[in-house]
Amino acid sequence: MRTLSSFLLVVVSVTFFSCKNEKETPKVIYEEAKDTSVETIEIPKVDSTSIKVADLPILMEGTKYLIHPVGDVRVYESYRSSYGSSKTNQVSYAISNYNRFELTGYFDNLKFQHIDSTSVCALTTKKVQIQTVTYLHDIAQKTKKQILVYTLVDSDTNRDGKIDQKDIKSLYLSNADGSMLTKISDDLNEVIDWNIIEAQNRIYFRCLEDINKNGAFDKKDKVHYHFVNLTDDTWKAEEYFPIN
Repeated sequence: MRTLSSFLLVVVSVTFFSCKNEKETPKVIYEEAKDTSVETIEIPKVDSTSIKVADLPILMEGTKYLIHPVGDVRVYESYRSSYGSSKTNQVSYAISNYNRFELTGYFDNLKFQHIDSTSVCALTTKKVQIQTVTYLHDIAQKTKKQILVYTLVDSDTNRDGKIDQKDIKSLYLSNADGSMLTKISDDLNEVIDWNIIEAQNRIYFRCLEDINKNGAFDKKDKVHYHFVNLTDDTWKAEEYFPIN
């Protein structure tokens, strides 16, 4: 019995120290924080093949532009045995989901096409990961301005060589045809949430700034509050201070 108790004590101790030593991957790695004395260890990547694909287009109600989401399909090799084979492929061609006035997923561009045209125009030429696209239908009904709101990643902030959901999320606006794409959140500020106040024709949003420069977003960091007047010719975020 004493031997068993000693064994359990060792297991609990190892588990405690293992958990204590685990570090959450930061969303931001600053240039001055890079340690050049430590040798970089290359982590083996999952064996996969990248295939560029577009989902079937969607048409936001009230607009005249088809939206084609574009992204990568991954074909992963699984080493499970199947019908005598040593490995099988797993494939999914769906890269986005559409719910009235909102498009969600992980895709690297949008292509816009007028319903009376065959030409297609890309939203951006930069490498990004678009996560949500929301059409402001009620604002359009009221002001006749057709606006899309995007949450997307536009920079490899954690310096892992990829632009994905592990990087800082930003907030953008554009017209319904993809023109006038404008970033309204500040660089290196993580977007928390946003909402629309129709009575003011404004979009309000909150962001976190990593003021202690530890690479993570936590309760010690600063929350910034902004709004943008959607009826302005140019969209410029103004900061306000509800806590003061």
